[in-house]
Amino acid sequence: MKTKLISPSLLSADFGNLERDIQMLNKSQSDWLHVDVMDGRYVPNISFGFPVMKTVKKFSKKFVDVHLMIVEPEKYVEEFIEQGADLVSIHYEACVHLHRTINLIQDKGAKAGVVLNPASPVLLLEDIIADVDLVLLMSVNPGFGGQKFIENTYKKIAETKDLILSNNSTALIQIDGGVNLDNAAKLFEAGADVLVAGNAVFSSENPEKTIELMKI
Repeated sequence: MKTKLISPSLLSADFGNLERDIQMLNKSQSDWLHVDVMDGRYVPNISFGFPVMKTVKKFSKKFVDVHLMIVEPEKYVEEFIEQGADLVSIHYEACVHLHRTINLIQDKGAKAGVVLNPASPVLLLEDIIADVDLVLLMSVNPGFGGQKFIENTYKKIAETKDLILSNNSTALIQIDGGVNLDNAAKLFEAGADVLVAGNAVFSSENPEKTIELMKI
């Protein structure tokens, strides 16, 4: 997969006009479409489930990037893949049998990502880094949109890049939380490959232009 990718988060879209916003992303320079799934248990909020995935699958022409902020993700990954997920990312902190679930995702034909919360050290990934397609570093605490970016993320990008290289891994690095036009270029420069952008895109007067500028 190429790098310097933008994955707008549907969590910040207009829920009453999902088709319109998805069609806008189809026309834009966005590379992926990010779907945040929250269960009200692993994180305090509740968001999309399978009915919304059906809508995404129906209208999106982009690579569908599903981020499961849920407990026991192993129970649901197959159905998300059946509903159109091209990549499924699961939290290290929420998955008891991580290798097994990563292998399940890949066996079902999707890419597999592992997610770290801001307070979780990168070294936790040492025994899984060679098996995953992507590492998602949360740059805010998961559960809510519109939070302030955590500056320690830059240090974690460097540590993740070192871990990837030292293990001959091909995993991409994705950043999620507080990404905007002020820090996008710096994040790519630091070694990020994929940026998730929610409010920065959907609250913009010109979302397509904002996406374009983030890729420069």
